[in-house]
Amino acid sequence: RFCLPFVLASLPTMATGEEIPPALQDSWGDFWLFRFFVNAAGYASIVVPGFLLIQYFKRRNYLETGRGICFPVIKSCVFGSEVKSVHQEDGSLPPRAEPTESSTARQVFKLLFCAAGLQASYLTWGVLQERVMTRTYGATETDPGEKFKDSQFLVFMNRILAFTVAGLYCALTKQPRHGAPMYKYSFASLSNILSSWCQYEALKYISFPTQVLAKASKVIPVMMMGKLVSRKSYEYWEYLTAALISVGVSMFLLSSAPNRHVSTVTTFSGIVLLAGYIIFDSFTSNWQDALFTYKMSPVQMMFGVNVFSCLFTVGSLLEQGALLESLRFMARHSEFTAHAVLLSVCSACGQLFIFYTINQFGAAVFTIIMTLRQAFAILLSCLIYGHTVTVVGGLGVAVVFMALFLRVYARSRMKKRSKKLPPGETPVQKV
Repeated sequence: RFCLPFVLASLPTMATGEEIPPALQDSWGDFWLFRFFVNAAGYASIVVPGFLLIQYFKRRNYLETGRGICFPVIKSCVFGSEVKSVHQEDGSLPPRAEPTESSTARQVFKLLFCAAGLQASYLTWGVLQERVMTRTYGATETDPGEKFKDSQFLVFMNRILAFTVAGLYCALTKQPRHGAPMYKYSFASLSNILSSWCQYEALKYISFPTQVLAKASKVIPVMMMGKLVSRKSYEYWEYLTAALISVGVSMFLLSSAPNRHVSTVTTFSGIVLLAGYIIFDSFTSNWQDALFTYKMSPVQMMFGVNVFSCLFTVGSLLEQGALLESLRFMARHSEFTAHAVLLSVCSACGQLFIFYTINQFGAAVFTIIMTLRQAFAILLSCLIYGHTVTVVGGLGVAVVFMALFLRVYARSRMKKRSKKLPPGETPVQKV
């Protein structure tokens, strides 16, 4: 018990021996682990009563005995209105619409539109993300300015706009009849806001290029977990690409160890936050895959998840008194207001472009576009914010993206080959 404060205080500076910038050491309230537990406590104050209410309605057999004006709402939230539909073709997203009698020029235009939309949305989002989390606002010759520190408020801003966009889209277009119990979206919502929080918070301790490469290498822990927990088997090329990704990331990190700047230092806290991002993000995608067994569209999924994300984040911000403080920061710095709004617009538009691209061209084309986006994001970050990358580090980045493209190519070849297999044979299960 007496050692706990010392351990907590030493976490941010472990593993590197580098000092954390003074702006990150102002108070206990600025320590990421403390903020994480405070945020989690805020979410628990909503989740626990909600869980108890759900159990109460299920024990009361409310679906059979319930009456009154609240019955449709409670039924939709706790029980849903339809049984599960036939499992989707890919287990996650509806099968993409095959173009009929569409000219090649039109398909090329659609592909360029999707690629341009994804690149513009997420490259702008990445640049703004790094600007908001690593730079000061209101700096003058006599005043160093102040940093915005509340990552949860940025998550809230992103989710409220995504909720609005998805709600308008669902209202204006025809959607499948919704049948999933609404409370099931809350699990994906919690993991989603926690992964986003870890992503923002990690930028205080590591550089943006390091974060991008770490996200690109999350296939490695996914394969390890599949091998240990699910006893999955993998093809030789999956092990080869995972090894290449590991080598490339190691080359980049080791090459940037000498002559590193404070803004590009990789700390133990950054590594922990990135691990948290990967874990929470992996849970989100797997839980959403399970939810897609209900008959729903991707935009309905986007709406349901963001409803709970807004509820959790605004509840936690109000309990901490951080919502008003963040709004005051916006009032003091109009530049931050513009950045936060544009950040949210890029996030919401990016999600819509994801759904449209996968629906029109499939997951393989989407993966190629997003892999290119990661490479461009690293280059853009280095040009704008002055991150130095050595020759060895550049080779490491090239190795990572070569492995990712090899993985996409091999997976598409295996998919085509599996369609030609006799009915009794099945291909090896892949990530």
